[in-house]
Amino acid sequence: MFENLTGRLNQIFQNLRRRGKLSEADVDAVMREVRLALLEADVHYSVVKDLIFRIRERSIGHEVSQALNPAQQVIKIVHEELIATLGEADRLNLTGEKPRVVLLVGLQGSGKTTAAAKLARLLRAQGERVMLVAADPYRPAAIKQLQTLGQQVGVDVFTESGIKPPELAAHAYHHGQKGGVSVLVLDTAGRSQLDQDLMEELKAIGKRIPVSETLLVVDAMTGQEALHIAEGFRDTVTLTGLIMTKMDGDARGGAAISIRSVIGVPIKYLGVGEKVDALEPYDPGRLASRILGMGDLIGLIEKAEASYNEKTSREQAEKMLSGQFTLEVFADQLKQMRKMGPFSQILDMLPGGMGKMAQSISPQEAEQQLKLTEAIINSMTREEKRNPEILNANRRRRIAYGSGTEVQDVNRIMKQFREVQRLFKTVQKTGGRGLAGLFR
Repeated sequence: MFENLTGRLNQIFQNLRRRGKLSEADVDAVMREVRLALLEADVHYSVVKDLIFRIRERSIGHEVSQALNPAQQVIKIVHEELIATLGEADRLNLTGEKPRVVLLVGLQGSGKTTAAAKLARLLRAQGERVMLVAADPYRPAAIKQLQTLGQQVGVDVFTESGIKPPELAAHAYHHGQKGGVSVLVLDTAGRSQLDQDLMEELKAIGKRIPVSETLLVVDAMTGQEALHIAEGFRDTVTLTGLIMTKMDGDARGGAAISIRSVIGVPIKYLGVGEKVDALEPYDPGRLASRILGMGDLIGLIEKAEASYNEKTSREQAEKMLSGQFTLEVFADQLKQMRKMGPFSQILDMLPGGMGKMAQSISPQEAEQQLKLTEAIINSMTREEKRNPEILNANRRRRIAYGSGTEVQDVNRIMKQFREVQRLFKTVQKTGGRGLAGLFR
């Protein structure tokens, strides 16, 4: 989402690093470029004005003039002030009598139903006993969609036909009390636009059951309109937090930077993909680092841990270090890697230098290469995977035909595999000594 902004800021900072000492005129020139980059990214003008003022005040003062590396100090200031603008991380309030109620509100098309399932999955993984409540009787197939998602995340869905949402919410609450549920996640009805009926219904639900959190689900792709929607809900309902969805889209992303400052309501979660595991707790420091091209190694580690299978990984490591690195192990490694999510997201999390090095090919090309490699290996017999030396010309033609690729693609994958295999054989023989020679 922040690709264009990140590119612009990186270019500005690259030019800044070429200078030795920074004069006030130098700082003003940089601030003009940063201001323009933020406005083009659809950041609210009042937020840009305040952010630039704070950065400039610090950049022309003692803090930068006495620094050994003034340019690096300015970048540090931009990073810190961007974090301050994004606001502090704020977690869900899950205290008090059970079940605690999390009420999701928002307009149609914001991704509310999917966000409900994602949140339920996240809370369940944290040890909560969660129940989803289908409190949207108006949208066709809304209940069915939630039931399908509930099955995917392993969470029960409470439904009841023929009654209004406030009464349904009360029934769900009492059902949850009796069943030992610790958290209720209510997927409420949305509208195509803000209207009084929607607000009255949400107020009525709040009167029937004790609501711990009221989270507004906002589509980050709507840009400045997201701010107007948030203001409309905030002025009528007591919002406690926001979920920004579709943060993996190609919009300019300024609303995500602006919304905390303009609305005064904390962002609690970010939706970063369509899958049910694509919901992240909001962390302003990590988001600021990604916007400024510093990467998000913590997020990358968390993705790796979430997809990590200790038993499988240990077995694979033992095979590789004992010289048994076969195409079967290679295929398993690719599957583990793909569990971490789209390759483009993984590259986005790498810091500047590493990210540029990894992006010698585009994320789309890298994703395609992974799929092609998997298709080729999946077209092999078990014997061929375990003993690739038997791959003669006829076998390679058959594999290419079965995987929808060319023989040259099969040859290239086999060459890459042999290079990795050679690496592990060297590790086995030398204990790691002499590896440098492989990379000359």
